[in-house]
Amino acid sequence: MQHAHFIIHKPYGYLSQFVYALKRKKKLLGELYDFPEGTMAIGRLDEDSEGLLLLTTDGKMSQLIRSKKVEKEYYVQVDGMITQEAIDQLKAGVTIGYNGTKYLTQKCQAQLLPTTPDLGLRAKKIRDPRHGPTSWASITVKEGKFRQVRKMTAAVGFPTLRLVRVRIGNIHLNTLEAGGVIAVATLQMPDNEY
Repeated sequence: MQHAHFIIHKPYGYLSQFVYALKRKKKLLGELYDFPEGTMAIGRLDEDSEGLLLLTTDGKMSQLIRSKKVEKEYYVQVDGMITQEAIDQLKAGVTIGYNGTKYLTQKCQAQLLPTTPDLGLRAKKIRDPRHGPTSWASITVKEGKFRQVRKMTAAVGFPTLRLVRVRIGNIHLNTLEAGGVIAVATLQMPDNEY
C-alpha cells in the first residue's frame, strides 16, 4: 500500500486534528488541504502553538517519529529577557506538572536566539511592546509531555508568549508559510543524538 505523507505549517488557532466532537466551532487541519482518508497528525501542536507538523497515513511512521529518538526543535518567544542561568536550567531539566504529579524533564538543548527569527506575523497579536521586553530561545527536546515547552519556560520564570516548532528530526519548517502544505514521497528520520 502506498502511504501519503505531508509537511505542514500549522497556523495559530488550529487544532492538530481532523474531527472535533465538542459543539464549539474550531479550526481543523482538514480546512488547509484535501488530505486523503486515514491521514493523521504525528504528534500535536496546541491550538495556540504554530509551526511544523507532519501528517501521514502510515501508523508505523507516526510511532517512529513520536518516539524519543527524534528531536523536536522549538523557537520560543518569552516574556522578559531570558538569562543564561535560565537557559542552563532548561538544559539540565526542570520540574513541571504532568498528569497531576511533578515531572523532571530530560536534559535538552537550549540557547538564546540573538535576533528575532523570521517567522512572519501571527494571526493574533502577541501583545503590545509597551508591556515590557520579550526574547527568543531555541529549545530542542526528544520528549513531548502535554504543553511541555510552555511549562518549562514558565518553570524558569519566563512564560511563553509564542511557540513555533521549526524542526522534527531532519525536516525543517524553512520558509513554508502558515497554512502551507507540501505532499512528500516519504518522511526519512535519522536517529538523533545530542
